Amino acid sequence: MSEYRAPLRDIQFVLKELAGLDEVAQLPGCEEAAADMVTAVLEEAARFAEGVLSPLNSVGDREGALFKDGQVTMPKGFKKAYKLFAESGWTALGCEPEWGGQGLPKLVVAAVTEMWKSANHAFSLCPLLTGGAIEALALAGSDPLKKIFLEKMVRGEWTGTMNLTEAGAGSDLAAVRTRAEPQADGSYRIFGQKIFITYGEHDMADNIIHLVLARTPTAPQGIKGISLFIVPKFMVGADGRPGERNDAWCVSIEHKLGIHASPTAVMAFGDKGGAVGYLVGEENRGLEYMFIMMNAARFGVGMEGVAVCERAYQRARDYAKTRVQGTDIGVRGGEKVVIIAHPDVRRMLMSMKAQAEASRALAYVVAAAHDKALHHPQAGLRKQNQAFVDLMIPVVKGWSTEIGIAVASTGIQVHGGMGFIEETGAAQHLRDARISTIYEGTTGIQANDLIGRKMAREGGATFSTVIAMMRALDAKLAKQDNAHLAAIHCRFSAAVDALLRAGEWLVATYAIDIRAASAGAVPFLTLFGIVAGGWQMARAALVAQTRIEGGDSDPFYPAKIITARFFADHLLSQAEGLASSVTDGAVSVMALAEEHF
Repeated sequence: MSEYRAPLRDIQFVLKELAGLDEVAQLPGCEEAAADMVTAVLEEAARFAEGVLSPLNSVGDREGALFKDGQVTMPKGFKKAYKLFAESGWTALGCEPEWGGQGLPKLVVAAVTEMWKSANHAFSLCPLLTGGAIEALALAGSDPLKKIFLEKMVRGEWTGTMNLTEAGAGSDLAAVRTRAEPQADGSYRIFGQKIFITYGEHDMADNIIHLVLARTPTAPQGIKGISLFIVPKFMVGADGRPGERNDAWCVSIEHKLGIHASPTAVMAFGDKGGAVGYLVGEENRGLEYMFIMMNAARFGVGMEGVAVCERAYQRARDYAKTRVQGTDIGVRGGEKVVIIAHPDVRRMLMSMKAQAEASRALAYVVAAAHDKALHHPQAGLRKQNQAFVDLMIPVVKGWSTEIGIAVASTGIQVHGGMGFIEETGAAQHLRDARISTIYEGTTGIQANDLIGRKMAREGGATFSTVIAMMRALDAKLAKQDNAHLAAIHCRFSAAVDALLRAGEWLVATYAIDIRAASAGAVPFLTLFGIVAGGWQMARAALVAQTRIEGGDSDPFYPAKIITARFFADHLLSQAEGLASSVTDGAVSVMALAEEHF
């Protein structure tokens, strides 16, 4: 069974050539992200991912998290690994220096996060949720709450959770019934139950800080009546240390298809008199604050798609290079060859490789835009970059996680029958990846967010800006005297036309027939993801061609061009069909009466 190896060459290429690391490092507050510093961080992260986290991946899958009497015991090695993870400063990488963080930009954090998730998906979920809780508390919490909780969370001594979902409510947060009763001392007593709480209970940290959605007695109905509360597992004493147990208990953990080492808890609040909670921000603005966490988490879950593409590809590639089966096609009586020689295996590997590289490039470019939205000195450019980030987050989350499942499935196919056997490790990637399209909102939710809040609400303005950027790149491609780049130009130009046609149809239709528009939402998200991924791969091919023409003999560059050509031939070529599904497919989606299903 092969272990994970961080793809540092491609990560560095994307950071520098596509995401503009040097430009990000010049932003106020991002000066620490100089190239040599980032290289050192990436190399150290790679060592940790490869040497500590990757060997625990199969262990966690086999052993799983164990629940007994309200307590969760993590698989062998996880507690020690988390302690080393926190002590090494990885929990603080992107956090504000004011609270003990290192203040590195999101672009760098995204690259490091990819390594954690490729190496050990289940482990990576704990810092993912903690990071979201830190961000929400830092932006919306009162100074006393920040002083009590943030430094310990940033150092990794305490972890964080998101408590949104309730039984029977699912993604419908308007149905939340957990209640919060105000007390004379300014605190609240929380009563209710939450489900699907990732790392809601574990033994890796001294305290767990739950962020909980609940309603106060005077709250209006629906999503406008939701407030956000901090509910610590252990109350914090005057000395800043965990003290008596709060009335917040894990009553069970779920038995899941994958990510067995990530405890998914059912949490009960207030069964013994009321869990002590503290209001974050103002009453009835909880959903607004929780979306701070949710947007960070959605990007992080999108990185899970990128990460599993890379990890599944590596495992399939390594197997294909060593598995001897059959003679070379068209050769009678020849020597047996490794299966990577067979055209269909090569096609599958190229598909995996191309989608891994495209999704990585798109995610890193969005992360860089996030940094510009936060730190650029010009307000207009901050606004433009934030609009781009808002538009692209559902694409990064939805498309990357969907292709992550597809790539992991292809990895099993490359292994043949051995892929169906757990010992090869290929099946775990598919099982683990399957949750990512559901986490933090299903693909359908991401798609509806994309066409509604992100496109129709602003009349497609930001979408039009992205189309213009794609057109500008295509004009550069058209001027290249290279057969591969010419082929990419042909496919990319047609794909952008298809994306524009589908996008304009959705914006126009949304206002007059929202059901028809919604029926095409997921095909549109898929279309957008493929074209956006192709956009970044075409950019990469242009950079590579420039390097080759400049005399650089690194074999990385011609390989990048061929990979971009494959993406164009095999993925961008799907754009026209997807666009037709968007514009013409609603009738058949909605035509049958319910009794015909």
